[in-house]
Amino acid sequence: MSIYDEKLSIVMPAYNEGKKIYNNLLKTVEIVGGFHKNFEIVAVNDGSVDNTEKEIKRAEEADRHIIAVSYTPNGGKGKAIKEGVLKATGDYIAFLDSDLDLSPNHLDLFLSKMEETGAEAVIGSKLHKDSRVDYPKRRKVMSVGYYVILVILFHLPVKDTQTGVKLFRGDILKRIIPKVHSTGYAYDIEILANISRLGGKIEEMPIVLEFQRENRWGRIRMKDIWQVTEDTIKVFKAIHRKR
Repeated sequence: MSIYDEKLSIVMPAYNEGKKIYNNLLKTVEIVGGFHKNFEIVAVNDGSVDNTEKEIKRAEEADRHIIAVSYTPNGGKGKAIKEGVLKATGDYIAFLDSDLDLSPNHLDLFLSKMEETGAEAVIGSKLHKDSRVDYPKRRKVMSVGYYVILVILFHLPVKDTQTGVKLFRGDILKRIIPKVHSTGYAYDIEILANISRLGGKIEEMPIVLEFQRENRWGRIRMKDIWQVTEDTIKVFKAIHRKR
């Protein structure tokens, strides 16, 4: 059976995306439907204080592929991903940022790569030599610096853990996700470190990134940078204890 015959779940976390989330969800359905027929989109409202929840539910009513998940208060992107994965029913589970800075089209190539290599995870990388990124220079420096930290602490065979498009085998992700404790940006590292620890294969793919937000730093603030650092150290200690 081809990977394209099996069910794909796409988890899309959203926080205060009320202005765009309805159209972005329907656009994702249209794009994914062009290369995969058996899929669902799990749209997770992470305690938004605008009309994001209402707009996600409106999209759910407009298209059967969309499943709305919502909770309060805001818990962080890691919590949103975890809630979405627990709701997902696919044989393969993808993460996709709801702002669509990264096109859903990436998942077509990711599925092909997973089928070709038998990898447990295929992830997008801003640092891949073939990636094309419209990205603030300061955030590029941050990405490289964070890569150095990951090499030192985790010895992960990847250059970029933070890009918002990823694909996983559903069985291994479902096995790992209940044990993921990070609710912030470090959740990616915790998932990938656990896959690596279990001997899973991780493949990196180039991406095309078109930064959409008026604020070129997006949602990242100085306190977020500190929180990522703190969460990363916590993940390292947790992984080290398991070993």
